[in-house]
Amino acid sequence: MDREDFCQSCGQKSRCQEVYQRLGKAERPPIALDAVLALLLPIIVFICSLAVCQKALAGVIHAKQLQTALGVLTALSVTFIWVLITKAIDKQRRRHKCC
Repeated sequence: MDREDFCQSCGQKSRCQEVYQRLGKAERPPIALDAVLALLLPIIVFICSLAVCQKALAGVIHAKQLQTALGVLTALSVTFIWVLITKAIDKQRRRHKCC
């Protein structure tokens, strides 16, 4: 059953069309950039902090496995803290946003 056949037999067909029309005319900023940033920035923060940790630990710790483990744990911690800070800032921004 293709999509058109499914919609033709649906009792909510006119309601769906109305919803899609309203969404198409909505005066809202696009959320694509926000979604991309929300997904990519934590990954970028993790990769960058892992690279920095690996460089910093290379001169201090000579065991490669320990370097890797500490680097990953530190990068995860930095990323987790970054996400918490970002959420707190967003919460404050939403709280002070007018109507």
